[in-house]
Amino acid sequence: MRFAVFEADLESRELRKNGRRLRLQDQPFAVLAALLERPGDIVTREELRQKLWPADTFVDFDHSLNTAINKIREALGDSASSPRFVETVARRGYRFLSEVRSEPETSADEKSKSDAPKEVVVHRGLVRVLFGLLQIMYLIFYVEALLHWRALDRIEIFNVGAPLVPVIAIVTAGVGIPLRFYLLSAIGFDHPLLGVKFHKIFLGVLLLDLLWAIAPFLVLENIGFGPAFGATAALLYVPFAERTLIRMAHPGARSPESVRLFS
Repeated sequence: MRFAVFEADLESRELRKNGRRLRLQDQPFAVLAALLERPGDIVTREELRQKLWPADTFVDFDHSLNTAINKIREALGDSASSPRFVETVARRGYRFLSEVRSEPETSADEKSKSDAPKEVVVHRGLVRVLFGLLQIMYLIFYVEALLHWRALDRIEIFNVGAPLVPVIAIVTAGVGIPLRFYLLSAIGFDHPLLGVKFHKIFLGVLLLDLLWAIAPFLVLENIGFGPAFGATAALLYVPFAERTLIRMAHPGARSPESVRLFS
């Protein structure tokens, strides 16, 4: 069973990350396996007790289960305050958040044929920082346009002096500022469902970013046509770079199945 960059082999009871085996004791692995079998559903503490600790077993169940959950989070690099995988549902149980893909075992011959290079894994912290810097860049665009909106009024479109440019700048900046603060706070606090949310609003983000890609032409007189054109060409790629960064930070939110799971 695969999720994010992890793989849980239920038969050999092994947990791997990018092919590297992680240390996880039998009891925490059994709890993880129970959660993986029902991703997105709440698995109650009583269900875990009945499955893993029979009635004739004398054990401090609450302490054992809490210890097992903590060991699972430690192995996955997860946290209780900002979970990406194991979410605590108060007074009920636990829920596995990430998309889980179940794959059949492959034979030795099939494994020997799969010599394709592995996917490059980038540190999530770096991905989140890059995404946050892009949001700050757009915030600077909006603030600068609002501070100098009177200068925008002198720009002519199709040789007709009109307030169209400042109106568009003010309206889209008014929409973009709260959007950027939302994305900044979500990536800053590592919101587990940011990938799904961004997938749903991507079309709006794309239109907004493509519109503001012409921002360098607002200072055409200061920087010249060549730099303005080059900067615009680079900005046209930014919304797609944002989507790529989100997919790298939240790999479980790529497919429609994950969207249905959390909707």
